Amino acid sequence: MIRNGLNSLVILGSWVIWNRRNHCVFDGATPSIAEALILAGEERRWWLMAGARGLSFLIAQLSGAA
Repeated sequence: MIRNGLNSLVILGSWVIWNRRNHCVFDGATPSIAEALILAGEERRWWLMAGARGLSFLIAQLSGAA
């Protein structure tokens, strides 16, 4: 299950970077790591609502470790 969570996390990160890059290239936005991290958090919530079980398991494991 952790492997599925890590795979989802990598795909989510790639998705956010790709979308942010397209926004900068095609819409003239300024690159911003802070905005990319905010978007990643929003996307993560959407993915969890959509049922990304591996990602929710990984987040639960990380929350329990902290």
